[in-house]
Amino acid sequence: MGLLALRDFRHLFGAQVIALFGTGLATVALGLLAYELAGPDAGAVLATALTIKMLMYVLIAPVAAAYADRLPRRLFLTLLDVVRAAVVLALPFVTETWHIYLLVGLLQAASAAFTPTFQAVVPDIVTDDAQYTRALSASQVAYTMESLLSPVVAAVALLFLTFDRLFLGTSIGFVISALLVLSTRIPNAAATGRAGAWDRVASGIRGFVRTPALRGVMGLNLVVAAAGSIVVVNTVNHVRDGLGGTQTDVAWMLAASGGGTLTIALLLPRVLDRISERVVMTTGAGVLLVGVGAAVAMTTTQLASAAVTAAIWVVIGAGMALIVTPTGRVIRSSTPAQGMPAAFAAQFSLSHSAWLVTYPIAGWLGTSLGLGVAWSLLAALAVAGTIIAVIVWPSTVAVRECGGVARRVRHRRHAPNRSTARPPSTAKARATGRARCEPLASAHGNDRARPRSARTRDPRRASARRLAVGGADRTGGAHVVARPGT
Repeated sequence: MGLLALRDFRHLFGAQVIALFGTGLATVALGLLAYELAGPDAGAVLATALTIKMLMYVLIAPVAAAYADRLPRRLFLTLLDVVRAAVVLALPFVTETWHIYLLVGLLQAASAAFTPTFQAVVPDIVTDDAQYTRALSASQVAYTMESLLSPVVAAVALLFLTFDRLFLGTSIGFVISALLVLSTRIPNAAATGRAGAWDRVASGIRGFVRTPALRGVMGLNLVVAAAGSIVVVNTVNHVRDGLGGTQTDVAWMLAASGGGTLTIALLLPRVLDRISERVVMTTGAGVLLVGVGAAVAMTTTQLASAAVTAAIWVVIGAGMALIVTPTGRVIRSSTPAQGMPAAFAAQFSLSHSAWLVTYPIAGWLGTSLGLGVAWSLLAALAVAGTIIAVIVWPSTVAVRECGGVARRVRHRRHAPNRSTARPPSTAKARATGRARCEPLASAHGNDRARPRSARTRDPRRASARRLAVGGADRTGGAHVVARPGT
């Protein structure tokens, strides 16, 4: 039975998706509101509002997760949606910038509390382990798609509506989300012995630090945030002041970035069947470097035009999709099933921390020192993140030959399929001469070795387990495992 065949999960997941897109649409409308109130200083106002958003997510989400099992969760989720609907409905009536900061703080505090509470409810609704893993993945995909597609949806809506009507539509979306939550049967959680939220985040971060692929993801988070901040924070001022455009032009420019994102997101699944995630994501980093570099050149040479800006925005959107879309796959294939909640919690905090750094640079420095200076600094951060990712996530892995001679093997696929990794026995491999040595350190899995006991019972199963986790045993010499088809 598929996940969406489960009525309660279907309703709850629908509520999450609607709420996520509501938050994304509100962010776009907020930029237009900031320009109406602050004019040329809109970038600084929007950067402050988005920085408040990131602070709420980084600080409040773990606290909400820690207390999620002590609250009547259906009522709590419903109230959070009602609060968000009321706050968004009030935004069109603000007259001072500090009103924006106050309301955005309330809105994002509610959003930050909603996310971990939703994640805590899912395992009580989806009790099968395999389906729970898929539910966790579906939730991650929803976050990814919201960040990629919200600008497109907002751009299309702004072609027919003023931004204050967009706030109204967003408020209605939150009400629908609340009704879906109310229609879901969510049991009240008993107190458990599970690790607290901060412990879970810390555990996930430790997993990121010791796993090469996830260390690479941390660097790429910075690349995405550096490039994305240019689009999210500076589009309104660049189009309205730099290009003399209208509100509709802002919508089209956001749609250009979203169009690049959507195109790549639709093409990637087939590409990822043939090319490793590392190659795709580092290529995305290169694309973003090109896009940010072109943006810097455009603003410093005074050659800005709507066509050039749109082309650069498309490149940035495409590069972001190349990195963001495969991230969930990397986390899943680099993390054992029991560690996935901690890994996704860590990615949530780490990615938002990167945006917490780049939003103020794009907004505050862009307003005070000019877009050229701000974008140059963001380009430097993107270069640094790319270099970090390439270094800490190597394309080759060290192995030891049976005779003790070290060599390196190119990293091809990100990780073997855990359910099908069944190499021939080592005895057969030795007999046929088709043997290779086990990697001493995997480019995608945990660097730590598995204990000797994990391989003493059944060589077939032990080999499969070693391949599944990307680890390696150490017994003074390398283990021989089969290389099928060689």
